[in-house]
Amino acid sequence: MSVLYIALPIAILLGGAGLLACLYCIRSGQYDDLESPSVRVLIDDVPVNTQAGSDDPCGP
Repeated sequence: MSVLYIALPIAILLGGAGLLACLYCIRSGQYDDLESPSVRVLIDDVPVNTQAGSDDPCGP
């Protein structure tokens, strides 16, 4: 029973800290754009050169 005097306030503090962190992320704009990060992975940074005889080390 005496463990509750220690565990319960710690649990409430951790839950409150998680709630505050979540609210901070929402208000700072972390979740404004949910679509473009999943598409950004598919966009190439360097255009692919498709000419025969290019300097591409991965080419045939």
